[in-house]
Amino acid sequence: MQYKNRLFILFCAAILILAGCAEQIRQPTRICPGKKTADEALSALGSHSAKAVPLKAIGQCRLEYYTKGKLQKENFWVKLWLNPPSEIYLQGDVAFDPRGLILGSNKDEFWLAIRLKEISSYWLDRWTETGSVDGLLLDPRVVLEAFGVIAVDTDEIGLENWSLSKEGAFDVLTRRSDRAGIIKKIFIYNCDYSVRKIQYLDIDEKSELVVELDKYKQVVEGFFAPSIIKISSHGENMEGPTTVFVSMTSIISMSFNAKQRNVLFNPPEPTGFKHFFVNIDGKWIEQ
Repeated sequence: MQYKNRLFILFCAAILILAGCAEQIRQPTRICPGKKTADEALSALGSHSAKAVPLKAIGQCRLEYYTKGKLQKENFWVKLWLNPPSEIYLQGDVAFDPRGLILGSNKDEFWLAIRLKEISSYWLDRWTETGSVDGLLLDPRVVLEAFGVIAVDTDEIGLENWSLSKEGAFDVLTRRSDRAGIIKKIFIYNCDYSVRKIQYLDIDEKSELVVELDKYKQVVEGFFAPSIIKISSHGENMEGPTTVFVSMTSIISMSFNAKQRNVLFNPPEPTGFKHFFVNIDGKWIEQ
């Protein structure tokens, strides 16, 4: 459990390259008609996701969490390289180590490496083996969704699993599991159709993770990314709420050659770590 809690804290920091440290999330006041059906809303999100481009981003993170009953605060820089739809590499300059935290994924697998004195650990898993263990805390798709690549594959999960409702200035897309429980809500500002909040829920429909997005900026023509993101969690296995803010200082489009992709988007060797975990039957097993 100790490793899980620490993993949660550091992974939350890793997934938020685009958030605002000093700024607050604004609430839209103007209300527009929005979309009429869930199909129309999903199509609009899919169209935006299709315009996502490879990019590099740099940001400064502020992390607040509780440990041993005390509020802790940390600030550090992060760099991220993203090649949609599945390739990610992120490194965090934690405890004066420019690679103190590494998060990565490709189409087949994902990994998290933390090279700190108190938690020198490496986690590796394949997408096909990922079940409910640790929920979204190890899911790099959250990173993609923060950058605007929203997972709305209706062919895989079925259009009937989605519904559309209205809440003030927002169109709200709700996704239900096959058991009819709500597992995700996407709040879309109905005037410009930018995603402003994504709420992930556990099997009991309790909020696990809330990502708030604001101040979208153009990366290339037709594709915008938020310059402010806030993430909050109130996991039952945590001592207190965790909040992460990251201020985007630079985000640019770029292309990756074969050598860069090989270096960035493949898991490093699990050497030099005190602990190495792989996912076996939904559980993290130390090797």
